[in-house]
Amino acid sequence: MQRGGWTYLMASKPHGMLYIGVTAHLAARVDQHRRDVGSAYCRRYGIKTLVYTERFDTIEEAISREKALKAWKRAWKDQLIDSANPEWRDLYDTLA
Repeated sequence: MQRGGWTYLMASKPHGMLYIGVTAHLAARVDQHRRDVGSAYCRRYGIKTLVYTERFDTIEEAISREKALKAWKRAWKDQLIDSANPEWRDLYDTLA
């Protein structure tokens, strides 16, 4: 049985430092970042705000999308977030 996956972007503040990740368990992974146990990069730059998510049927699709997004120019990433979340609100509370 294959599980789905998520590609997600987190930010330190609106238009601040970004982190792009992939996971099968989005709420748990974001919680790790928020508690500073998710990644050294997020801990170093104070990245705790979930600003964008995409759901996929398979984890392989999510990983492919993560790799593609990491290759994007910063302006494209900002436009992607702005189009779905123009106020760069924290989406963590919507995961429940």
